[in-house]
Amino acid sequence: MRRPMRPVAPQKDGPLSNEDITSADVQLIDAEGENRGIVSTRAALAEAQEQGLDLVLISPNAVPPVAKMLDLGRFKYAAQKKAAEARKKQKVIEVKEVQLRPNIDTHDYETKMKAVQRFLDDGDRVKVTMRFRGREMAHQELGMQLLIKVKDQTEAIAKVESQPRSEGRQMVMVLAPK
Repeated sequence: MRRPMRPVAPQKDGPLSNEDITSADVQLIDAEGENRGIVSTRAALAEAQEQGLDLVLISPNAVPPVAKMLDLGRFKYAAQKKAAEARKKQKVIEVKEVQLRPNIDTHDYETKMKAVQRFLDDGDRVKVTMRFRGREMAHQELGMQLLIKVKDQTEAIAKVESQPRSEGRQMVMVLAPK
């Protein structure tokens, strides 16, 4: 006979609060931020509930753990807003790719170099890929010369993160903004 599955209790996120606090004594900080000293957890919890607040563990690894009386909902909301603000200010560095061929025309080369310049100015890393097809594989030195030319031209605004190296039918070089 199969037994029905019991629902799994939801995992609580955030700091331990109220009845979840297992230690016997806590270092209590009241709602105004004043240190009340070491108090039994039951007494601290009773006092917090009397004021309509929650008892939240701020520093669980301390001996004894530090608990503060505060509004848990407001505390979680503020932490969520702070995390969202931090994510908003974060800049994700992308790797942009520019593909070249060994027998590229001068105007096409200049257009590609403008794109490289723009990517580096935006703060992104640039992967310069030199593709070889057919008989071009016999003249890989032309591709290497072109990659060295790119490196020399971008020397003022970029540093070479990985030197030009051959990977099968292509050569790759990575530039990062200074």
